[in-house]
Amino acid sequence: MTSTMEPEIGKARRRKEDARLITGRTRWTDNLTLPGMLHLAVLRSPVAHARITSIDTSAAKQVPGVLDVYTADDLDPEGAIGMPCAWPITPDMKWPRRPVLAQGTVNYAGEGVAVVVARSPEAAEDALSEIDVEYDELPVVLGLENALADGAPLVHEELGTNRSAVWTFDSAEAGSGGDVEQAIADSEVVLRRRFRQQRLIPAFMEPRSVVVDPTAAQLTMWSATQVPHILKTMSALTLGIPEHQLRVIAPDVGGGFGGKLAVIPEEFIALLVARRLGRPVKWTESRSESMAAAHHGRDQVQDITICATRDGTVTGLKVELLADMGAYLGLVGPGVPILGAFMFNSIYKFPAYHFTCTNVFTNTMVTDAYRGAGRPEATYAIERIMDELAVEIGMEPMELRKKNWIAHDEFPYTTVATLTYDSGNYEVATEKAMELFDYEGLRREQRERRERGDVVQLGIGISTFTEMCGLAPSRVLGSLDYGAGGWEHAAIRMLPTGKVEVVTGSSAHGQGHETAWSQIVADQLGVPFEDVEVLHGDTQSSHKGLDTYGSRSLVVGGIAVVKAAEKVVDKARKIAAHMMECSEDDVEFSSGAFKVKGTDRSTNIKDIAFAAFMAHDLPDGMEPSLDSEATFDPENFSYPHGTHLCAVEVDTETGGVKIRSYVCVDDVGEVVNPLIVEGQIHGGLAQGIAQALFEEAVFDESGTLLAGTFADYLLPSAADLPSFITDRTETPSTTNPLGVKGVGEAGTIASTPAVVNAVVDAVRHFGVNDIEMPCTPMRVWRAIHTGEKAAGGLGNEAGGGLGSIDAEHGGTQ
Repeated sequence: MTSTMEPEIGKARRRKEDARLITGRTRWTDNLTLPGMLHLAVLRSPVAHARITSIDTSAAKQVPGVLDVYTADDLDPEGAIGMPCAWPITPDMKWPRRPVLAQGTVNYAGEGVAVVVARSPEAAEDALSEIDVEYDELPVVLGLENALADGAPLVHEELGTNRSAVWTFDSAEAGSGGDVEQAIADSEVVLRRRFRQQRLIPAFMEPRSVVVDPTAAQLTMWSATQVPHILKTMSALTLGIPEHQLRVIAPDVGGGFGGKLAVIPEEFIALLVARRLGRPVKWTESRSESMAAAHHGRDQVQDITICATRDGTVTGLKVELLADMGAYLGLVGPGVPILGAFMFNSIYKFPAYHFTCTNVFTNTMVTDAYRGAGRPEATYAIERIMDELAVEIGMEPMELRKKNWIAHDEFPYTTVATLTYDSGNYEVATEKAMELFDYEGLRREQRERRERGDVVQLGIGISTFTEMCGLAPSRVLGSLDYGAGGWEHAAIRMLPTGKVEVVTGSSAHGQGHETAWSQIVADQLGVPFEDVEVLHGDTQSSHKGLDTYGSRSLVVGGIAVVKAAEKVVDKARKIAAHMMECSEDDVEFSSGAFKVKGTDRSTNIKDIAFAAFMAHDLPDGMEPSLDSEATFDPENFSYPHGTHLCAVEVDTETGGVKIRSYVCVDDVGEVVNPLIVEGQIHGGLAQGIAQALFEEAVFDESGTLLAGTFADYLLPSAADLPSFITDRTETPSTTNPLGVKGVGEAGTIASTPAVVNAVVDAVRHFGVNDIEMPCTPMRVWRAIHTGEKAAGGLGNEAGGGLGSIDAEHGGTQ
């Protein structure tokens, strides 16, 4: 092994895992078949709010192949089990128990009422129609303002309110800025807007699935989850299972986007039924079941007030949110808007800031983390209102941003929301993006089309963003009452032949951990990329970890790998010094080789690994192993940033929107694998654009989900998206040794406001200052031809209230 090995970090390696994933030669949870395995099917409520007056399961039990049917009274007769919530954001937060199956009352359409156990999935499904449930329907509350209105029906009578919690941040109280009310009173320009974050469905490729095997001394659960370690701990705490007797495995998982971050009722049901019967059980949801009963995302109403001087210097920002929790609280759902609280100020230097969030119960499916979790919502609001402010004062929107953003020579910079951004260069990223986009040329074309009165108008949208990611540090999360830390764990096992096993607490569901971690370790230890195997997703082999979400895998989990590798090198150096009969201080390490300074004496890490295995001649007192592990708790979040520019063409006669050009220049710090980064950016862009133009979970007046299949819930295909022009700048993070920043959520966070700003920009001369997402042809056409300030009944000055009936969907927004 020589010191001339080409570095792996920065190399566009094809992913190791792709061969098995693309060909399907892998193990998904639903692929598992165990001896004597039984199958579960869940009967779900067709109504959104009702008392259960009776459940007759006798006919279902007679269906051939059915072993039994259980209700909540069978599985939890004392009503002691409640699904966990790990983020009580205030001491007085209202937190109703969420049973594994509805007990006495159903609170959303799709809530589980009974579970069938059968010898085949077909028999289980057939038996569902034989269960007779009588409901005494109750008034349904939908819409955030409706839920808070005087005399509104209550989702949970025992709480006496639909308000779960109110959380506030004030820069004057925090000592990070001035008083926002005074700033508003003193400012020359005050602008108020209301924006709506529609409800979204994660729509991951692989529906959720659970298998539980109780037949060995250790209970084993396989689950299509992002969080095997958290699932294990929460199952032990909630169900009273001794933690050391529970093993959780997340095999290859087909996407998550936050939608598999939760601990779900079906996981607990499978555990309860398997232990009760002493036989393996499996539950796998259908796609329509997933749409209704897997948690949803977003669903906020944002009242934003921005104030400024007439020359465009921002002086204050006030944010008042209403956030829909659904019928219960998700695992981290209450805290999702709180993550956004620290990002509404974005890259701008606001002297004063106030944030208030009210979490609200409605008779709908639970909301929880969805790709970006709070930060897309915040970025959307600030980037939309910066465009509106530019129009108000007659300033070019990019110039307004430049006037107010943090300059590159001001880093590290502590924001009005108390976060310290360690590094960044918004100027360079923006200049590169504008050049690739031909910003000035498109502006000229836009003016020419306006002057000609073209049917198809051109709109240009901007999103200059940053985000906090790498969910971190533990002490900060503790100050926010988050129910876990922000650390991550890794171990490196040096095998006798010099091959390497890396064990990571990060649990991949499509991110490419096996490839990226192999590249990191290859450089750290000087071993070939092909000689590294990465193990993850099994709490038996990876006994310690906090899993994958919040763009934390690389910036927290990857750094834990680096720290473990450093310990391996330290151990190996001791053996190398002993073998070469020199002082440890005289041994240099590079690209896998240990050399004595100023001599030609050397050895390599492969030989040292075998020497440690043989243990014939080791330094006195040294254990015969190079294996090492590390737990890394970051000192700060990481702050990727970028500039996204979008050009759309809007047909003013039909309302049709076509993305003509999309350019993004992202700064995610040092790049481990450009190919993986590009894939993450492309996927994120698709999801953010989908929110802007396509996706929306719509309910009718009775609380029934109308977008319950892919025929109704619109996901874009490749044909609906443009060819993206992407590029990068690299401003290394100063808070970790690799200089990396998160990338998994950046595209989603930045793209939505870029697209909507472009659509509004295309038709602003018709008197339009907002179009509610998704910007469907109907909504765009209506905004143009009726002169509404915001289509869909959520006008900024145009009237209309939440809960109004949408003519396009026939449902309640």
